[in-house]
Amino acid sequence: MTMTQDINKSIPEAYERIDEATKVLGFTMASDSQTCSLLKTLAASKPASRFLELGTGTGLSTAWILAGMDAYSSLISVDNEADFLEVAERFLGQDDRLSLIHSDGGEWVENNKSQKFDYIFADTWPGKYLLLDEVLTMLNPGGFYIIDDMMPQPNWPAGHEDKALNLLKDLENRTDLIITRQVWATGIVIGVKS
Repeated sequence: MTMTQDINKSIPEAYERIDEATKVLGFTMASDSQTCSLLKTLAASKPASRFLELGTGTGLSTAWILAGMDAYSSLISVDNEADFLEVAERFLGQDDRLSLIHSDGGEWVENNKSQKFDYIFADTWPGKYLLLDEVLTMLNPGGFYIIDDMMPQPNWPAGHEDKALNLLKDLENRTDLIITRQVWATGIVIGVKS
């Protein structure tokens, strides 16, 4: 068998239905299936843990994170778009491990700085381009910090590449985070809190 970038593992049960609803809404910012597969694998390494997703979207990546989590873990997922969260609620809301929060991500972070997590997927501006220090303070030692879309994307507005490059420099210069940059999928950075 040769290595390919295909995802050969089963996809989460609700994924295809969420994907269909996502297309109906015209939402085009969802994480790709390669990134989602990695999110699932990394989630499986954190039993009985607390997970945070900033930027639920319609729940595509949420479904993969849940698929990797064990029964003793919990996931808080935050998004400011009610229409997107409604899709996530419809297909994932029955999972008792999941709390979907309708809020501005920045406001939620500011109001929840004392909470601690073992895994943070920052898929929106807060926790990535905004409030990075605050979000990394919420990460327990040994916890994962994960971001995607770090390689140029067709939907990036003018000037965004400079923001991404500055974020990568900031992450590499931190003394509290050990990171690996992956030139794969949309460009993933995985950090571990030291």
